[in-house]
Amino acid sequence: MKKKSEPITKSKDTGPAKQARSSGKPRSSGNDDCPREQMIAEAAYFHAERRGFAPGNEMSDWLQAETDVTACSG
Repeated sequence: MKKKSEPITKSKDTGPAKQARSSGKPRSSGNDDCPREQMIAEAAYFHAERRGFAPGNEMSDWLQAETDVTACSG
């Protein structure tokens, strides 16, 4: 038996996320204010890629990436 669908109501959202969507710009990953964190995240990704993305070592990937980024920027 089919259920009657709920009517769609428009949101009154006018916050920054709404403005970013309406401006045509891609959504931010949230790391724009912290480029160091973005660099660590990317380095951690490459560490995980090198080990074949096997689960269970995410924290060690992140910690090694922090060490790598700190060594390059320090």
